[in-house]
Amino acid sequence: MRKTESNIPKTEKAVLVVVNEHDSDDQMVEEELIGLCEAAGVEPLITVRQRLDRPYKGTFIGTGKVEEVAVVAKDVEADFVLIDGEVSGIQQRNLEEAFGKKVIDRTQLILDIFARRARTREGMLQVELAQLSYMMPKLMSVYTKFERQKGGIGMRGPGETKLESDRRLVRDRISRLKGEIDEVKQIRDRQREGRRKHPFPFASIVGYTSAGKSTLMNRMAGTDLLADAMPFATLDPTTRKIDLPEGYAMFLTDTVGFIRNLPTHLVAAFRSTLEEVTFSDFVLHVVDVSNPSWEVQMDAVMDTLKILGAEGKPMITVFNKIDTITDPTVRRDLVAEFQNSVAISAKSGEGMDDLLLAIKRQVQDLLGFVQALVPYSESSLIQDCYNFGRVHKVDYREEGIYLEAELVSEMRGKLRRYAIEPASS
Repeated sequence: MRKTESNIPKTEKAVLVVVNEHDSDDQMVEEELIGLCEAAGVEPLITVRQRLDRPYKGTFIGTGKVEEVAVVAKDVEADFVLIDGEVSGIQQRNLEEAFGKKVIDRTQLILDIFARRARTREGMLQVELAQLSYMMPKLMSVYTKFERQKGGIGMRGPGETKLESDRRLVRDRISRLKGEIDEVKQIRDRQREGRRKHPFPFASIVGYTSAGKSTLMNRMAGTDLLADAMPFATLDPTTRKIDLPEGYAMFLTDTVGFIRNLPTHLVAAFRSTLEEVTFSDFVLHVVDVSNPSWEVQMDAVMDTLKILGAEGKPMITVFNKIDTITDPTVRRDLVAEFQNSVAISAKSGEGMDDLLLAIKRQVQDLLGFVQALVPYSESSLIQDCYNFGRVHKVDYREEGIYLEAELVSEMRGKLRRYAIEPASS
């Protein structure tokens, strides 16, 4: 075990219990947990490691390690013990009895960070739903005995246990939250449909938390999103129109950062937000190459995209923070190894021209070439082609307006009845 440091204002103090199978993952796992603590305003005091391929049924960690942690937590006067995993209600109760301290697991810590970061009504609803969904199975362990209400005159029924009452209240609240989130989702769907009426291609920025997604969004769209190095600095998606070289354009959405073993309660609760990725035409996958474990982080992002059903989307891999790499051959090798990739620094702007060209090529792949003769009565379609595509030629002829353009599928559909075959050479 080793002591850890934190430079942020301190609140509660914790002993960290890090559980992983392979020693090659030690640094990444421990540094990530410390980063989550900092984001939650927790002071990590000491890290205790347990090497396990699977948790123990009753206490998550082994008996000897339970005794060790209990002594350490008492010696350093920790407020609670943080387990880097998802513990069951029974495991949590058993550990709290053994430690004489509150026990928090990794999922609870992430939920707390999300609760701190949520700003919009949708975000707050989704966080509360995730918290209650997480808490529901654990209610049983909160109660060590069941005291039924005594019957009154006429020997009324035994009444309702406190556990049953609380579970019913939680179920009712979860049901109401789902209804409210569905209402917000309908608004988001209408907004998405509204954007589709302006048929630019859609792209989403995805990546591991703290990879630099918001910094990239700020640089590309001129937005002022919070770009904090702490995990999950932003939760709510933002969509902006991006102008590309040679008159092309697209809509770009910034999304919440991913993390290894992203809690299933969060994925379920934030599905309406994460669905922005599934509706995208292609994806920008931002990778922080300054992190020694960037390949593990890439895999975690791809696993999450698979859960969302978006793993087959066309993708541009964006290797970010190359200003931290001094060897130019390393940069070249990265781009050479991964198909359809670029190396940039979203902070300094280095490589942005390469990224914009890569995006332009991706947008072009989504466009189709059209030749059409549009009636003057439908002349507004020509302006739509300028707005939502790439117009190459317009010729005002006696029989109508001759058009050559690269257009997205929605616009091609509008012009299908006026399309003409190219002249044979």
